[in-house]
Amino acid sequence: LHTTTHNNNLQYSTVTMSSYRTIALFSAIASEMKDQSKSLLSRFTFNLAHRSPQEYDQQHFIGEFEDDSADPTKLRRKVKVAARSNFILKISERCPCCKCSKRWQLAWLACIGFLIVFGIRCNIGAAKVRMTRNFTDPWGVVHPADFDWNPSVLGVVEGSFFYGYLITQVPGGFIAARFPATTLFGGAIGITSALNLLMPIAVNSGYGFAIVIQILQGLAQGVAYPAVHGMWRYWAPPLERTKLATTTFTGSYAGAVVGLPLSAMMTSYVSWSAAFYFYGICGCVWFLFWYFMTFEKPCIHPTISDEEKIMIETRIGHCSPVALRFSNVPWKEILKSKCVWAILVANFCRSWTFYLLLIHQLAYMKDVLKIDIQNSGFIAALPHVIMAIVVLLGGQLADFLRSRRILSTTAVRKLFNCGGFGMEGLFLIICAYVKQSSAAIFCLVMAVGFSGFAISGFNVNHLDIAPRYASILMGMSNGLGTFSGMICPIVTEKLTKYYHENGWVTVLLTAGLIHFTGITFYAFFASGEQQPWSEPPDEEITCKATDMNLKTNPQNFNTSGSYGTVDSISFTPLTNNVGQMVYDKQSEDSDWSYYQENTDNEPEWPYGNSSLTNKNFYDGY
Repeated sequence: LHTTTHNNNLQYSTVTMSSYRTIALFSAIASEMKDQSKSLLSRFTFNLAHRSPQEYDQQHFIGEFEDDSADPTKLRRKVKVAARSNFILKISERCPCCKCSKRWQLAWLACIGFLIVFGIRCNIGAAKVRMTRNFTDPWGVVHPADFDWNPSVLGVVEGSFFYGYLITQVPGGFIAARFPATTLFGGAIGITSALNLLMPIAVNSGYGFAIVIQILQGLAQGVAYPAVHGMWRYWAPPLERTKLATTTFTGSYAGAVVGLPLSAMMTSYVSWSAAFYFYGICGCVWFLFWYFMTFEKPCIHPTISDEEKIMIETRIGHCSPVALRFSNVPWKEILKSKCVWAILVANFCRSWTFYLLLIHQLAYMKDVLKIDIQNSGFIAALPHVIMAIVVLLGGQLADFLRSRRILSTTAVRKLFNCGGFGMEGLFLIICAYVKQSSAAIFCLVMAVGFSGFAISGFNVNHLDIAPRYASILMGMSNGLGTFSGMICPIVTEKLTKYYHENGWVTVLLTAGLIHFTGITFYAFFASGEQQPWSEPPDEEITCKATDMNLKTNPQNFNTSGSYGTVDSISFTPLTNNVGQMVYDKQSEDSDWSYYQENTDNEPEWPYGNSSLTNKNFYDGY
């Protein structure tokens, strides 16, 4: 397929394709593009080499791409892309666990990535028990402390992670909007895992080296959350955004639940460094699977089905292929937007209680409820287990209400966020005055559990109001949430420094009132509709129908394609003659209208009878 871009003229150069069906589809698209604009497509030719299927499977090709860009620094750019077969991808296609749709495969892989990276955060907390004090293992052998670190040094080592984590939130959001978010997310977790393997060496070299590793891990992990929203910009159909995003986020909440007892067990039975090596190796193995099995956009995934690819691209609609620049981001409009501030305030409020319970829950149970934490690990983890389950189920319920048109997107976001915050704040206030330990634990479990519904509100809302800038908005909101998590322990320590019951009452009442403040702000100013300022400044450009059948060479990574793809590839639906795919600016509700209008008339494709309107397919896996 011979491709050269010069102004608005497209030519396509010779490349051996592995499927006549793909060639037929491209031919149909080319025909429609000619009818739509003669200036857009000047020549579209196919030269198909006669090769056997075995030769197709083994074929490696080199494509040459020339781009006359408006940017004077990139006036004449040549990119050579070497395609290669993907062994891991081929093996995964034969695995029964990977038979789900590619978007759900992406969601579960990202969930496992968060599970690993949040488990890594628990390693230093579990290891310090054996590192800095005398330790008796399960066999009764006493091990002397390996390091003479005082509590101040330990506090600096543990807290240094958040300094790096806070710095890269907003820059990470911008980078995820400009470059492939899948690459950024995988790289963040891969780098964090590699650094985790170096942590035992750094600790043995001195706490200064440990602080450096912690800061670097924070810098790497800071881009993970923004990158997730940048990834779902291309992969999540509007009516599936909530359940796909919350499935991914479930890993972050389950990671802490699994990571703390698992790290403690390895520290007790093996050594303080065992958890670092275990999670580091798991993260590196995960990175290999992520690298070979994920692609930035559906149109460059080599094994995605035609139905899923066209459904995703059609329902999402226009995605600008223009590389995002700092000057193109409507910063002024973002900062003036009330619905953006609703998300920011909600994230601040939720992070306050999340870090309060994550850091001080054990102290509250020990000092106020008089519970022996060493024998009650399950009780301490129970609220977070319930939350992880609620986050997963809440996303499914939210999208069910939207897809059945029971509630609008705005109503669903406000209902889940305000309902979750309201119940959490109420149970925290009750917990402040409860004297019995069983009742207090019940209130904590209910409070944290109900907060899981709020994740289907504010934490997905970025994709509703500004899909193009969702990663930037996530960086801003998660950065503010991290700041909330940094000041919450300081306030709590001040209020409980000289322990008495009124100190903890004040702490819990403050958390409850902060949640009710978030409810008020979000209820008045939140929205589920795409905002006018979120539209790209330039007109959408019809996509170049470049369908990579194999993952490309990562050394050519210099455009916004995935892992070195030739160009910023996007699929802009064409005219009604090609599958009824004209799909302009849309909201979730218009997406449902489109689905209803087109389920009766199945489009006829030139390459075969492939159903694009199977309702079972649209509804999930």
